[in-house]
Amino acid sequence: MRLGLKIDVDTLRGTREGVPRLLEILQRHGIHATFLFSLGPDHTGRAIRRVFRKGFVGKVRRTSVMRHYGVKTLLYGTLLPAPDIGRRATSIMRSVSGEGHETGIHCWDHSRWQDGVASADAGWTRREMEHACERYVEIFREPPSTHGAAGWQMNVHALRLTQQLGFDYCSDGRGAYPHLPVWHGELIRCPQFPTTLPTLDELLGTDAITEENVAARLLERTQAAAADAQVFTLHAELEGARLAGVFEQLLIGWKAQGWALGPVRALRDAVEPLALPRCETMLAPIAGRSGTLLMQGEEFLGDADVARQEL
Repeated sequence: MRLGLKIDVDTLRGTREGVPRLLEILQRHGIHATFLFSLGPDHTGRAIRRVFRKGFVGKVRRTSVMRHYGVKTLLYGTLLPAPDIGRRATSIMRSVSGEGHETGIHCWDHSRWQDGVASADAGWTRREMEHACERYVEIFREPPSTHGAAGWQMNVHALRLTQQLGFDYCSDGRGAYPHLPVWHGELIRCPQFPTTLPTLDELLGTDAITEENVAARLLERTQAAAADAQVFTLHAELEGARLAGVFEQLLIGWKAQGWALGPVRALRDAVEPLALPRCETMLAPIAGRSGTLLMQGEEFLGDADVARQEL
């Protein structure tokens, strides 16, 4: 049983403060993970525009956004200029790779991607992803091999680019098991290893779940999990800060349950990617988050000749 740890790093604060703390925790437990970085400007303050999105205000109230992100971060891109994360936190990012963890791309501009990609055209999408790839090469001196979309937000152009830009695999959406995505009959030949478990911020404040019992509730799910490959997404701003103790509880619990913990790459290396099932992919809502996300659907039952690779 393999459980991939995927760490999304959204902000400058998360990179500078959350990442080093997570590195300490992971080193203490002898575990490696996948770190996905936001590489350009930190425009976190612009998230206020989501206030009219269904479910957004409720999520903010449940998860204490002010405590997790801090006032300064929540003003970036509005009352305060947006700092360039990649420029100001290069050494920290390199230290992650230096300690043997997998690194990859989360996005160029988290706020811009999360709020704009759903309606973006091919040109906009390519520019955002190429900016991120170019900065990644500047920092790590090698091309990126994986991508995990900010906010699990994607469009068909971004899915096509996952294969065109040469990623070995991606973890862009939510689902139940690894697959090759099919968008309206079009096969994307870059395997997706979706987030399969709920995140802590999706659970907190629902069904009487608190910071004191959220680890136990999530461990109940993994104890009863039918699939032997799971992906858990955590955030440097949460599990690398106020929820660090909860994360350690999860690591201890998962090891006791018999899960082999490691980077998502380990799940990819355990399968033949192009032999994975083909599954319909769509945008759909999920409990605990606002708006729609990239979601894995039913297995694609159409003629294999109908599904095509966009070059």
